[in-house]
Amino acid sequence: MSSNAPTAELTGSYTIDPAHSRIGFVARHAMVTKVRGAFNEFEGTAELDGEKPEQSSVRVTIKAASIDTRNSQRDEHLRSNDFLAMQDHPEITFVSTAVRRTGDTTFDLTGDLTVRGVTRQVTIPFSYEGAAQDPFGNLRVGLEGSVEINRKDYGVVWNAPLETGGLLVSEKVTLEFEISAIKQS
Repeated sequence: MSSNAPTAELTGSYTIDPAHSRIGFVARHAMVTKVRGAFNEFEGTAELDGEKPEQSSVRVTIKAASIDTRNSQRDEHLRSNDFLAMQDHPEITFVSTAVRRTGDTTFDLTGDLTVRGVTRQVTIPFSYEGAAQDPFGNLRVGLEGSVEINRKDYGVVWNAPLETGGLLVSEKVTLEFEISAIKQS
């Protein structure tokens, strides 16, 4: 099976495979370039309904300390109270509240995103990338999505002014999700 349109066979419980998934982010730095990063430790589950996607649900938990921008000094700053305050808020969570089909293979996933103890509703447009049986007999589904948030909405307000005008770190952050989920038997 490698169909692109969701079907009844996909209905069931799934676990995100962190070894084959990525939860990342992009933020503008110094007004001139983008810094990309990811969270290396996360877990998630989904209840998918292939025929009635609006009955599907998702839960994801991310370890804030696992932030990785390929620069240890920057990562330590991001873990500090200036940004994620991971000592007080070790996890970032997302719990879906609604799913709406927007096309044959596209969906809007709405839910509560909690960062630094602040919960806000976000809607993430997702595309269903297909399903396949892996060499171990597992049914896998692929999903990709991204959404732009304002980090200040979550109490992440630290910044530094630039001599040339503007700020060191953009308020807007794009969250990126590339998910491989395995159906549970």
